[in-house]
Amino acid sequence: MAVSVRLQDLIRALRGARTAGEERGLVQRECAEIRSQFRLQDSGGRCRNVAKLLYVHMLGYPAHFGQMECVKLVASVRFSEKRVGYLGAMLLLDETQDASLLLTNCIKNDLSHPSQLVQAVALSALGCVGSAEMCRDLAPEIERLLRCSNSYIKKKAALCAVHIVRKVPELGEMFTPSAQRLLGEKNHGVLHGSVVLITELCERSPETLAHFRKVVPELVQVLKGLVLSGYSPEHNVAGISDPFLQVRILRLLRILGRNDEIASEAMNDILAQVATNTDSTKTAGNAILYETVVTVMDIHSESGLRVLAVNILGRFLLNNDRNIRYIAMTSLQRMVQTDHNAVQRHRGTIVDCLKDPDASVKRRALDLSLALVNSVNVRSMMKELLLFMDTCPPELRSHTASGIFNTAERYSPSRRWHIDTILRVLTTSGADVRDETVPNLIQLISSSSDLHCYTVHRLYRALHSDISQQPLSQVACWCIGEYGDLLLSGDCEEIEPIQVTEDEVLDAMETVLQSHMSSPATRAFALTAIMKLSTRITDNIDRIRRLVSIYGSCSDVEIQQRAVEYNALFRKYDHMRAAVLERMPVMDKTSLGQPNGETLGVGDTNQSSKQEKDTTPAPPVATQCNILDLLGDSDVLRGVQSDPDPPSSNAGTGLLDLLGGLETRPAVPSVTVYDKDGLSLRFDFVRPSDTALTLTITATNANPHPLQNYSLQAAVPKSVQLQMRAPSGDVIPAEGKGHVTQTVLLNNPNKVCLRMRVRLSYSVQGSVRQDTAQIDSFPPEAWQ
Repeated sequence: MAVSVRLQDLIRALRGARTAGEERGLVQRECAEIRSQFRLQDSGGRCRNVAKLLYVHMLGYPAHFGQMECVKLVASVRFSEKRVGYLGAMLLLDETQDASLLLTNCIKNDLSHPSQLVQAVALSALGCVGSAEMCRDLAPEIERLLRCSNSYIKKKAALCAVHIVRKVPELGEMFTPSAQRLLGEKNHGVLHGSVVLITELCERSPETLAHFRKVVPELVQVLKGLVLSGYSPEHNVAGISDPFLQVRILRLLRILGRNDEIASEAMNDILAQVATNTDSTKTAGNAILYETVVTVMDIHSESGLRVLAVNILGRFLLNNDRNIRYIAMTSLQRMVQTDHNAVQRHRGTIVDCLKDPDASVKRRALDLSLALVNSVNVRSMMKELLLFMDTCPPELRSHTASGIFNTAERYSPSRRWHIDTILRVLTTSGADVRDETVPNLIQLISSSSDLHCYTVHRLYRALHSDISQQPLSQVACWCIGEYGDLLLSGDCEEIEPIQVTEDEVLDAMETVLQSHMSSPATRAFALTAIMKLSTRITDNIDRIRRLVSIYGSCSDVEIQQRAVEYNALFRKYDHMRAAVLERMPVMDKTSLGQPNGETLGVGDTNQSSKQEKDTTPAPPVATQCNILDLLGDSDVLRGVQSDPDPPSSNAGTGLLDLLGGLETRPAVPSVTVYDKDGLSLRFDFVRPSDTALTLTITATNANPHPLQNYSLQAAVPKSVQLQMRAPSGDVIPAEGKGHVTQTVLLNNPNKVCLRMRVRLSYSVQGSVRQDTAQIDSFPPEAWQ
């Protein structure tokens, strides 16, 4: 390759390189030649060398050594060199580098240049790399150019003013009069720039937002002219008149009409005209319709207009483009709470989207389908959701199961339907349900006394067919242990009864105990069920005693402890066995130790303290004393000594200490973890178990204005499981006159040091704010 080649020759040579190594060699040789010419102060070839250097920079190679040469080109009097210099400055410089400060005087001089082309490149450079100091120095020049007569310069100046407002928000007042004046321009480029500038000003300042609400009629007239105008080849895009300007105006109207009824009323008619006169067969038309729908959702619009917006989204659901279907369901998800009946009209189309091959569309359709369920359509919608769960991708099964459980609990027409629905999910996708499903279902069955016989028959059949689904096996073992006498009686009016012998029931329990597919928790359920059956059958007591004694030497500590204690019941206190193993009383959700109806995992074995979580009912105080004596005198548990005459007030405490995990834990102090811009977050802790933590986040607002659209997201380390409840609201009252709470459930099985990252989002007087905070101030009592 010849020395100091032309740009075209360099491009041709680099494109002809056969390997990456050959390309690097060409670039290194050319950069070395460019450096040598820069050192020789060759002003004649500087423009050509900078142009080649910019191409090398675009390929990803370092070109920072050409920054000062770009500044020199900017100071040139020739436009061809000045243009390349400004281009190089925009690519190679940024506001953090000292070389960018040298451009201030050059840009200021060029802004007063008689040529509009020189002014334009200077405006482009300032709008791209202008630092806060440069913006403060040159803002008066930009304001002057906004009042010039040249439309081309005014368009560039408006966009440059947007950059200045973003860098130095307090300079926004300087551009407010000029921005309002530009709305009367006929040139679409100037109009577009002025709308973008006004949007930026309104988002930065509540006072400016109130000021520009007065220009809503002008914006409505501009938009009306675009919608009703005839064909204009200069601005036509796929038969739509300047869709870019229409979208910008709609976004500005949305900001101006939010939380203002007068401004919203002024734009209702034009929004209806845009919604009815825009062609929905073109992508540009769909973009305008989507912005119209979002605007209708955010302002105080009329009910008929909101129905029209929902119908537009319904048409989007029938579009062949998956992206359009996705944004339609995302928008409908936001509207379902306020316009539930209007969204319900499109329920069939939404359910059909569950069959879409795209996973993201399926997830959105699932969320929207769950939100559409109510007490009227719960049966038909649940059928569709259950069919979807049979074929849905594995990554959606857990979410689907959780949604079905929550919906069934909220809208179940009967307890039997509720139980059947949960059992259907456990039968098909038991491995994908959350841990609290088992105790919740046990509580539901326990409280449905008229369905005990029906439930135990159904669960026995399900267990006999498949023992691979662990949650189903656990619930089945619990029911058979509690209501085995109803199963053996063979008398059930709710379902076709089956004749089952004692040996068959014990065979099923023994199969669960011995199966390699059974988890330790499932085996603990089965062992307890077998022990419970010893008081519900008459002819196989010796077989039960042998089964229990076998597991007295089990390698699993939890199962071993259960077997040892059950053996002690057989050997020494057989006369108490019937009373200890009688049916559990009806359980109440609030008595299970978790807020919001959550329950502790029955049969969970992840606590080394050997907490008793089987189905044995809590005996009275006198019985507890006898059990203490029984376990204390056991030959196996020699280290435990019982008090021969324990006080009645301490009897329950001794039993709790023996079983472990149920003792009173020290209180965890509350912590204020965030206090910024008037928003404060306080963490309150409750530890229902050694590994579980219930966290209540209380958000208060000390600002004089309420915080709207409050949202909090949280992330924790992978070893910690997190489940967030919905917040109590999305508006935090001003001046600390109220608060918003949100419950977070954490499971920390490894007891690692807790850390959390939260993302906050809210708006104050129309200004959207976001912040991220790292929280490492969890007290040790919350996780140790």
